Amino acid sequence: MKLQELSVLMQNAGVAGAGGAGFPSYAKLNAAADTIILNCAECEPLLKLHRQVLAKYANEILATLTVIADCVEADSIIIAVKPHYKEAVDAVKAVLPSYPKARIGLLPEVYPAGDEVVTIYETTGRVVKPGALPITVGVTVFNVETVYNIYRALHESAPVTEKYVTITGAVANPVTLLAPIGCTYQELIALAGGATVSDYKLVGGGPMTGRIVSESDVVTKTSNAIIVLPESHYVIQKKSSSIKIDMKRAMAACCQCRMCTDLCSRNLLGHPIEPHAFMRGACTGATANVAPFLGTMYCSQCGLCEMYACGQGLSPRTLIGEYKNGLRAQGVKPDPNVKTDPVEPARSGRMVPVDRLTARLGLSSYDKPAPIAKDTVKVSSVKIMLGQCIGVPAAAAVRVGDAVHAGDVVGTAAEGKLSMPVHASISGTVAEVTDKYVVIRA
Repeated sequence: MKLQELSVLMQNAGVAGAGGAGFPSYAKLNAAADTIILNCAECEPLLKLHRQVLAKYANEILATLTVIADCVEADSIIIAVKPHYKEAVDAVKAVLPSYPKARIGLLPEVYPAGDEVVTIYETTGRVVKPGALPITVGVTVFNVETVYNIYRALHESAPVTEKYVTITGAVANPVTLLAPIGCTYQELIALAGGATVSDYKLVGGGPMTGRIVSESDVVTKTSNAIIVLPESHYVIQKKSSSIKIDMKRAMAACCQCRMCTDLCSRNLLGHPIEPHAFMRGACTGATANVAPFLGTMYCSQCGLCEMYACGQGLSPRTLIGEYKNGLRAQGVKPDPNVKTDPVEPARSGRMVPVDRLTARLGLSSYDKPAPIAKDTVKVSSVKIMLGQCIGVPAAAAVRVGDAVHAGDVVGTAAEGKLSMPVHASISGTVAEVTDKYVVIRA
């Protein structure tokens, strides 16, 4: 298969990064890549699905990685995985002899090993420059479910209509479900036996990088987990705080201890991001030195500074993210020639073990198996969001009253733009159409 053929197939199938920001996967294909990395770090506490999918479909995933590598003429495939994901590691080892380009790259049991900049360094020794893309060091990174979706597009002509989602936390039966895109979180929580506490809130995604969501929110191509936690839980309280209060607390309490910077995963790789210096400037109004402010452009938003490092319980990640978004809104872009430092010699001693992070977050009691359920979730209606990835949202391609089948295009990609189509996840009748979503009733 030619690179352009694979690109068109992936775009038509609506394959986007199955987690994070949802970058359209076809746009990652690049002949400049000499290495393809499968990211199975999954290092946020309580998340399970990628290691489970790799254990279940190791052969299919490695076969697809080989197709990708052949299309871009890459020499190497690295399966980046943590040693304690034993079932996934064993499954890969069992099929590895059939794929001569592939090898396992074991990651440290730390957070955030899944940040692709960290993953690349740990498996290849290459440092991605601040603000640059992985392809600048000859690497393309895909996560596990993304590659499985490419496999289905290649071998089953199947578009992305389903998503594995782990339901965990304060639920009766933690489980990983294969859910139709567009079903509600409430429906999935019910299938996990319901919440075990009366006053609770939901985190969509991981406890570090996820956000507070509601039961009426729906599954998209980037939904990885729904974590149910008591309303009083530390993680919920941190994610519910007000920006204004966060700033006032920082002005009152930041003692410039440097712990946020000393444990910053990007700073340890030499990137010019110094949370403590930003906090000093933001809290005092001292703007003569603009470097700490411009350095916010290089923050990965992993959350380690505010969820783990800060002894005062302050929120550098949140404030940095707010400032970073403001710079972007003003058209400020990362400086490709910004000065960088060497990798910190003490880096290995400053990395945060996931077990310790889990305990610090008060999540150890929720760290339970969440096995993959056998059957796809059945629902009576879905709300398909037209914007499910980075780029231009799809445009509705159906009208109220139209009959659709699962897999039909209900939103078309913007031509000539970074954009993806979206597809019906169930068969039924179109009940509502807006510029944001399409509702289908079975």
